[in-house]
Amino acid sequence: MPQTFAAADAVELAVVERSGFVESRHSGSAIVLDPDGMPLRSLGDTAAPILPRSSLKPVQALACLTAGAPLEGERLALATASHSGTDRHVSVVRDILDAAALGEDALGCPPAWPGDQSTRDEVVREGGAPARVRMNCSGKHAAMLLTCVVNGWPTTDYLSPAHPLQTHIREVAERLVGERSATTAIDGCGAPVYSMSLAGLAKAIHRIGTSSERSPFALHRSAGTLVRAVRENPWTIDGPGRPDTIVIERLGVFAKGGAEGVMVMVAPDGTTVALKMLDGSGRAATVVALRLLEREGALAAADVADALSRLPLSVTGGGQVVGAIRPAF
Repeated sequence: MPQTFAAADAVELAVVERSGFVESRHSGSAIVLDPDGMPLRSLGDTAAPILPRSSLKPVQALACLTAGAPLEGERLALATASHSGTDRHVSVVRDILDAAALGEDALGCPPAWPGDQSTRDEVVREGGAPARVRMNCSGKHAAMLLTCVVNGWPTTDYLSPAHPLQTHIREVAERLVGERSATTAIDGCGAPVYSMSLAGLAKAIHRIGTSSERSPFALHRSAGTLVRAVRENPWTIDGPGRPDTIVIERLGVFAKGGAEGVMVMVAPDGTTVALKMLDGSGRAATVVALRLLEREGALAAADVADALSRLPLSVTGGGQVVGAIRPAF
């Protein structure tokens, strides 16, 4: 059975410190590419296959665009999101479904409570229940359904790996990554996700994140449009006070976290980082990625410090801050 990199091939990326005592350690691998896409720094094994999880969403959204999906602005950004299920997010998802003349029952993602606590509390007060449209991947699924309708593809089995949509997504992914995927797995939302090396994921995200809407190549023009949509609508990607939204708003990076400790970021100058925490925890992924970009001069230290002050990195004891989650370098 294919598996990710071994523990022996990982390096320590972050620690959790409580009262001056290192309580936990997060090991993994990371790679940094320069603005031209050449490797600057590699930590741990970046050649072993991983599952990118939701860090693949920019690729999936780009594939929907290249297949003719009429998406732009906040609708396009939400196709790339792991959103927190607020009413504002849900409204855009429904707009995409309306454009496809489909109802919420067409979504193949599982029902979920909103990730945003205040929204969840309101849904509970109103006697609501988990809903597909509240699931954090519903924007991606709505975009996939719209793509199917535009192309005359069936919508009932759009999550099958053999479906024309998923075949197209895989082809776009392999083109951007520069590798053939050895494994097709099923993501938490039910969509196919493809194995790739961390180095390959970084290459794909760099190509997307540095694309220009004035490129002579249609794929790159579409990628440039996607990146602009995300940077102009950071609220779509995650949600109020959540990591990806904060770093896009405060630092102008193109960021997309994924489950099981995956993170990708492209700084405004094109410097790119991709990382994977071996233990699957994402709690340190954002701070490690930002520190790597800072070390390469892609982000100013003061700006990074400001963004980090807004992230949930504090360790508390008795209601007081007694430590922090921090990079190990």
